[in-house]
Amino acid sequence: MTTHSTAFVGPGDDPALWRTLEAAGLQAAGRFQLKAGWVSRAWVGDEYVVRLNTDPRHREAYRHEATVVGLLAGSEVPHARLIAHGDGPDGTWYISERLPGRTLHDAWPAADHATRQEMIESLGTALRALHRVQAPADLRPPWLVGALAGEPWPAFHPPVVNATRQLIEAARRLPDRDPGLLEDVTEWVQERLGLFAADELVLVHGDLHGSNVIVDQGRVTGLIDFAEAVAQSADAELDTILRWCARAGEYPPTPRDTGLDARTLVNVPSWLRGTYPELFGRRYLRERLNFYDLYVELALYAHHPRSETREAAQGSLTRLLAGRNHLDELIW
Repeated sequence: MTTHSTAFVGPGDDPALWRTLEAAGLQAAGRFQLKAGWVSRAWVGDEYVVRLNTDPRHREAYRHEATVVGLLAGSEVPHARLIAHGDGPDGTWYISERLPGRTLHDAWPAADHATRQEMIESLGTALRALHRVQAPADLRPPWLVGALAGEPWPAFHPPVVNATRQLIEAARRLPDRDPGLLEDVTEWVQERLGLFAADELVLVHGDLHGSNVIVDQGRVTGLIDFAEAVAQSADAELDTILRWCARAGEYPPTPRDTGLDARTLVNVPSWLRGTYPELFGRRYLRERLNFYDLYVELALYAHHPRSETREAAQGSLTRLLAGRNHLDELIW
């Protein structure tokens, strides 16, 4: 649900923006920067950020985000204060305060080496604070709750360890399934589930990459877009972060944009580890990260509607069982 700049408008120029501000009891005035996103529209003003979601698959996303932001009250996690959220004729909406700065994705290309390191070290501090926040053990995005109950899957992350067996059973029902592969996956998963038995569940952002971090003058001013937040072990956060570092081109702000050059992110894992070593300190970390990766690829294999994506996920699962994945490209 990240956004990217397109134009400036006033509330009087956009009826949906006008109606949303009125519904929140805010003055419908000023100039807003209109942004497009993956499943939402956003308007960034001097004081507020207004987001509007018209995708019915994510109708409860903002309600979930409001719940998560409520958990951050009194913490040291940099985030945008919630102003209001609700439902309207244009869709569900969410209004938060405007944070200083811009996304890390937008700031990264022009930043020098020292500033990039400062931003990532600040991110490490923000993540340590986030992972100190206790969350209800059943905290999951509403779409994921529905998907695990048999509804369609509109997204395929973040990883949720105790749902892995359910994904295997869903994959077994595919008409084009590979029974041998799934037997190998089942055995692989059973051998590793014990790695997570004693995990403490904390608040995990679940979709942390360059477009969901706001920075200003080399520091993180806020983590944004908590629509995918879950209660999992803290190191589950690394799944998206390291995937972003290795495959940055797959994380553009919108479908029409391009991602960062992965070569410019080569130092991110080591910088992050330098500030937040506990995140990388779990015993059997590589096996745990492989498990998170398998979960995501298995979800794609079991539930993605496009056959070519399922085939790609099948290939990724095969390589992972052989001990190879994107983590081989990273140094931390």
